[in-house]
Amino acid sequence: MKNFRVAVLANLKVNAPHFDEMADDQWDDLDAESTVLSIRDAIRSAGHEAEFLEADEYIADALRSYKPDICFNISESHFGNSREAQIPAILEKMQIPYTGSKVLCLALTLDKPMTKRILAWHGLPTPDFQSFEREDEQLDGGMRFPLFVKPSREGTGMGISLESIVRDEYELRKQLRLIIRRYKQPALVETFIEGREITVGMVGNLVGPVANRLPDDEDAPRNTAGLTFLPPMEVDLKDYLLTDGVYANRLKTALAADLTYLCPAPLEKTMVEDLNWLAAAVFRVTQCLDCARVDFRLDVHNNNKPYILEINPLPGLSPVISDLVIEGEAAGIHHTELVNMILNTALKRYGMI
Repeated sequence: MKNFRVAVLANLKVNAPHFDEMADDQWDDLDAESTVLSIRDAIRSAGHEAEFLEADEYIADALRSYKPDICFNISESHFGNSREAQIPAILEKMQIPYTGSKVLCLALTLDKPMTKRILAWHGLPTPDFQSFEREDEQLDGGMRFPLFVKPSREGTGMGISLESIVRDEYELRKQLRLIIRRYKQPALVETFIEGREITVGMVGNLVGPVANRLPDDEDAPRNTAGLTFLPPMEVDLKDYLLTDGVYANRLKTALAADLTYLCPAPLEKTMVEDLNWLAAAVFRVTQCLDCARVDFRLDVHNNNKPYILEINPLPGLSPVISDLVIEGEAAGIHHTELVNMILNTALKRYGMI
């Protein structure tokens, strides 16, 4: 196979700006240098030339100097409602190919309420929700406690803790005040689905006839061709239910290496098939490319009905601890192979191989 010059684009935590009244977890979704270098080295092991470029305000100059054939993009950026789409927008303008989803998808999926509006319009099961721009807005009549409160535009469980589960108006207003003031963005409030949390990772791209909406006929074929589904993963939270309640920020960062990951998650085959189909549907309607991860909750009070929480079209690739990497390992796809699998998927999409 032809060898390529690859620029690995990311934002390192150590290079992130600091400012007054910054939240403690402000940059928890940025990458460690070890993660970026592991991706670079994985690409080099396949015979390509690869270098890391910090995806900052000087990135256009760095790209002109390095002249990559393609970029491996995991950049999160720092500021703005659509920050994950900023680097892809620059790459589009410079006509440089890159891995992963494009500008519209990344702008949409970073905004959780907007994503849920798309899912609801397509008839995909997602918890009832309301977006709050002010802490004193009236709760919609159809919303019922317990509810779950989180920032609208953050990842890595930022802003999520045991207090995110609210059971009355007092707790709701307290949590809304905290989220809106700390993160300077609207808060998403949704029905709390009590049950297991499952995540499904995918690599590839849908091929063949792809409908914009799910077929009304439940017996109609489920089109998932072109996607490789990784084994579903569940985090064993039994030791953390009283302290964290859910798969929260503290667990995803400080305690990530200490958790017990069940992968493949103990699920019936029919449930895995349903989750894969729903994951493919979310991948389709949000226009994802190359790889993604979809998070679900199984409603313990409704025969384990799966509800879509969110989709991450820019999943973490930290060796050992990132969900997609753990799922890959369970399928016998080690980190190096997974990185190159994503790269090759993008190269094929652009017709470069």
